[in-house]
Amino acid sequence: MAGRIDSRADVTRTPRTARRPCPARVRRAAQWWRRAVTRSGHERHAALLTGKSALAATLAWFVADHVLHTRSPAFAPFSAVLVMQTTVYQSVLHALRYAGAVVVGVAVQAALCLVLGPGLVAFALVALVALGIGRWARLGSQGIQVPTAAFFAFATYVAASGAADRLADLGEIVLLVLTGCALATALHVTVVPPMRHRSAEFGIGVLAHALAELLADVAHALREGEAGERGGVRRRRRVDHTDALIAQARADLRTARDSVSLNPRRLLRAHREHTSFDGYATVLEALVRTLYQVASLHRALDRWHEDQNQYEDQEFLRGYARLLDALREYARVLSDLDAARLPAQARQLRRLTGEAGELRRALADEAVRRELPLGDPSCPYGVLVVEATRLWEECRRGSEALRRWARG
Repeated sequence: MAGRIDSRADVTRTPRTARRPCPARVRRAAQWWRRAVTRSGHERHAALLTGKSALAATLAWFVADHVLHTRSPAFAPFSAVLVMQTTVYQSVLHALRYAGAVVVGVAVQAALCLVLGPGLVAFALVALVALGIGRWARLGSQGIQVPTAAFFAFATYVAASGAADRLADLGEIVLLVLTGCALATALHVTVVPPMRHRSAEFGIGVLAHALAELLADVAHALREGEAGERGGVRRRRRVDHTDALIAQARADLRTARDSVSLNPRRLLRAHREHTSFDGYATVLEALVRTLYQVASLHRALDRWHEDQNQYEDQEFLRGYARLLDALREYARVLSDLDAARLPAQARQLRRLTGEAGELRRALADEAVRRELPLGDPSCPYGVLVVEATRLWEECRRGSEALRRWARG
């Protein structure tokens, strides 16, 4: 009996301990809020967007319920939250598309129901026409709102008693949607409109960090003289992950560009230098090509390793590893890109590019002097020399573009 009592006591105590907050989660939440308060970044942008969305929804509800005295005020705050996006430009674009989709959906429903009446045949035609219009590319992701608005309008139309009430209810839906969109857009423009120019730097930094890690792995394999199964698997995993990183970096650059459009903060002196991102775009595309070239280099080494357990001509390969180390330092500088330190970083990148160029020339001379089989497709020496030149040229192109942009 004592054993049973103890086991029951354990059972009753377990849920109580499980409900206690996890210290690690509390610590992470505290760190998240500390970062949001102390520095500009993803955390602060997320907190501001959440707060502004809540404020826009509250204002929309107040106007719809207390000022307009509508019967379905929820349409206004729903619309306000839906169009509140990361940047002002995206919010305006979403507001126009969403409002247009709703107006079209309500108009389709009203026209068909006035002709055919609120029956099943009319609903089928409303669904068919609205879904077809919703596939229009100009509406983008808001195309689904055309049939959604049409279905809500059909339900409202059926519930109303007379023709005048039905038209008034449909007009109320459009009015509430326009009210929510207008309030959210106005609030987004006037209250701390987001400037996300650091998004471009963050995207480039993540991509450059991935390049530095991949270069370090390949250099280590060459320096040690063998690929190693574990190292090969790790490199292949990183190569496979580069497409996702590239897509995210390009999205971050688009966000930075969008944050400038229609944003009144771009007129302030502190943000006038962030109206163009051409230099960052050039660096980003150079990084993309460099990553693909390193991936090609990785595949060439893997194919060679399938035929032999150890790489040949260790002196040449160690020299190649030194070149990759220099390029890795270049990537590390880009991983910490900062507009405030851009002139100094551009000079550092130019110096590292010059050092990598000297190593590349020495490597090519060494290959010729040692009479390596550069034209033999079964050996990777020719591929290594060509890829070394391409890697250096991409780094030089990115460095020069960044230097010219920093001067401008």
